Amino acid sequence: MYAVQSEHARAPHQGRESGALQFRPARAEDADACAPLIFASGVREFGFFLGESDDRCIEFLEFAFTSKHGRFSFRRHSVAVTGDDKVIAVLAMHDGRNIWFDDPHVALMLLMFFGVRRTVGMLLRGLVLESELPAPKSSQTLIAHCATSEQMRGTGVFSALFTHALRAGLMQHEPDRQIVLDVLVSNRRAYDLYQRLGFVELPRRAPISHRLPRELESVRMQLMRGI
Repeated sequence: MYAVQSEHARAPHQGRESGALQFRPARAEDADACAPLIFASGVREFGFFLGESDDRCIEFLEFAFTSKHGRFSFRRHSVAVTGDDKVIAVLAMHDGRNIWFDDPHVALMLLMFFGVRRTVGMLLRGLVLESELPAPKSSQTLIAHCATSEQMRGTGVFSALFTHALRAGLMQHEPDRQIVLDVLVSNRRAYDLYQRLGFVELPRRAPISHRLPRELESVRMQLMRGI
């Protein structure tokens, strides 16, 4: 893990990425860089939910990212950037106390982008998916959309972004708040990373829905030590 001092850390592979690694809130103009990363964080999940081609899913995420509201909004995301402001990692934080409008807003975004006929099926599939990936409780903050650009994976960039996001936000103001995330059972690499960051697997609440593809079986993990 990279040591985080103030808002900067040295960027790995400096021949490939110029300048120091920095962390900041995402901006609406980051949509074209963040949308492919957000999609990469849950290719199977987005494929099931939206039922569209990869390119079309990314186009929707780019559209929704520019909104000021909702779970896909730039306001929910933090990014790691190089010294020349190139986005190389992203994550979202969803406070369970402030998500009451998320579902209606997602429905609105889907209607605006895909139209009524496609949106109905998406919303029905979304309800099935939510049985496996439930919204956070009011006592929880859910970490989601965790992704790093392909050429920077395994270099510690995401760990540094995660550490910064928690120190700058929750750990500074609410150190006892529950931090949770979901990971596919099949994604062992991500599971191992989250374990190294201090997450432990929570017991399942119920069997996976028979209407959900087995490949979407997930586990919820909770952060059990300070960062």
